[in-house]
Amino acid sequence: MVKINSFKELKEHKSRLSEHKPAEWRIFTCAGTGCAASDSIFLAENFRKIIAEKNLQDRIQVIPTGCFGFCEKGPIVNIFPDDTFYVKVSPDDADDIVNQHILNGQVVDRLLYIDPQTGEKHAQQHNIGFYQNQMRVALRNCGKINPEQIDDYISHDGYFALGKALFEMSPEAVIEEVKKSGLRGRGGGGFPTGVKWEATRKSESDKKYIVCNADEGDPGAFMDRSLMEGDPHAVIEAMAIAGHAIGADEGLVYIRAEYPLAVHRLKTAISQAFSYGMLGNNIMGSGFNFKVRMSLGAGAFVCGEETSLMNSVQGERGEPRVKPPFPAQHGIWNQPTNINNVETYANIPQIILKGADWFSSIGTEKSKGTKVFALAGKINNVGLAEVPMGTPLRDVIFGIGGGIRDGKKLKAVQTGGPSGGCIPADELDLPIDYENLQSIGSMMGSGGMIVMDETDCMVDVAKFYLEFTVGESCGKCTPCRIGNLRLHELLEKISNGHGTMDDLKSLRELGEVIRDTSLCGLGQTSPNPVLSTMNYFGDEYEAHVKERRCPAGKCTSLLRYQISPEKCTGCTVCAKNCPVPCIEGERKVTHRIIQEKCIKCGVCYSKCPFGAISKV
Repeated sequence: MVKINSFKELKEHKSRLSEHKPAEWRIFTCAGTGCAASDSIFLAENFRKIIAEKNLQDRIQVIPTGCFGFCEKGPIVNIFPDDTFYVKVSPDDADDIVNQHILNGQVVDRLLYIDPQTGEKHAQQHNIGFYQNQMRVALRNCGKINPEQIDDYISHDGYFALGKALFEMSPEAVIEEVKKSGLRGRGGGGFPTGVKWEATRKSESDKKYIVCNADEGDPGAFMDRSLMEGDPHAVIEAMAIAGHAIGADEGLVYIRAEYPLAVHRLKTAISQAFSYGMLGNNIMGSGFNFKVRMSLGAGAFVCGEETSLMNSVQGERGEPRVKPPFPAQHGIWNQPTNINNVETYANIPQIILKGADWFSSIGTEKSKGTKVFALAGKINNVGLAEVPMGTPLRDVIFGIGGGIRDGKKLKAVQTGGPSGGCIPADELDLPIDYENLQSIGSMMGSGGMIVMDETDCMVDVAKFYLEFTVGESCGKCTPCRIGNLRLHELLEKISNGHGTMDDLKSLRELGEVIRDTSLCGLGQTSPNPVLSTMNYFGDEYEAHVKERRCPAGKCTSLLRYQISPEKCTGCTVCAKNCPVPCIEGERKVTHRIIQEKCIKCGVCYSKCPFGAISKV
């Protein structure tokens, strides 16, 4: 076991690590949750088995990593030293990679990435469009290190920022550097991080806490989880730096119990950090004491709100507190508490090492640095993307995301999860930053980005998010508890074809009341999906009400399936597959749907080989 007693010893330890000659061949395999669900763990085991059978342990090393980001193409394997990037690798492919590539020098052509637009194959990661427009700061180590080996982190300058903060900077200097960098909270509201740290430092108390909010609960969001799985030491190091800055000796990571891999890797990293002396008493001989522990959450979305989180940590019901006082004055157990989310902390070591000027040179005037987004929905390249603030939405959706699936048209992008709003396609050139998103009725949120195409109904989208919010409301305040339920009921009425123009007026008025009177951020932002879709897609709402029609063909109650006499050949496929049945007609004669019997399941629509059935 290595015990590092000074900053000098940390530098010497890194130097010794760099002297170790790496294996001739290194196989980096994604071991994040997404790839693990696609058998990447068995893939790594197969690699090790084949290597052992051929007695190649001295030549080939298998290194499990965190998420590479390109989840659409996982499991991913990256081979060094020739930097060959393989996608959609199965456990059965391990044999060809070892025998054909490593032993015979022939790239396994079928496993290379193929650009869907050009048809060109790419063997290196940096040539793939998904990565070319990214700038990875928070994600800098994900896919490059073994997250369960502290030495891998140290080899990439890990804990050097902590050493610099402890031995070369005063607490005030650390806070000033973070303020100067312009870093804002990446968890939702975008509050200036350095200002929050300064407020906590100024609060007088014998006991203070540093908290990492790892309760990422937005539908479709997996940024923080992937960071904890791929680079847990970055979070620990940043929390220790924050502890030094504000005068805290204890840190706490509030993390969802339903993230078992992230919990395991964070637990492993904390144990290793204690063993190496990066946590504990007298860290690196500096006289600074700091420890970190975990608190497991039960998955309540409201506990992502910082005051609800504090109540949960204390063993109380996860409900928000009235602010002020703010956590910086009265936080956990009424002690001054600084709370930031995972991505915010992940930026801190780089800011300390490279300086505030470097970080503030990235992004826009008011939104500095980069932002990680989880691309999901009707997009070709599902995954994690990190781009400079101010990057146009178009570059993210079409440059990195590869455009819309199945040749469909982009209709809208939902940012900020249940708290955000829908951005219409005509706003694609909008530079992404906090102010711009707020100006069009959305928000940055934690970074979820759900892409929708022409087949998505915006009334249905709003209803989906409201259903989530209703289920996640803590129930403490009436506007959120009752108001959102009423909003959802109105949306149900409209999507079922029973809405009126007065209902549309009530939707907007009630949404504005909930926004203005709810106690916490969950309730205050919950009407955003409704209000933004009404603002930009009001014609769809009116079609549901005035015409009893869903333009996207999504709302089942408003659907009618029709058979085109011009296209129907009387093949009987639709009738044979109809579960009711409600389709009549003899073979080779045009069929007809009996609307009174139709349950609108859509089986006929999906099974017809001639495209003779349409949704109207």
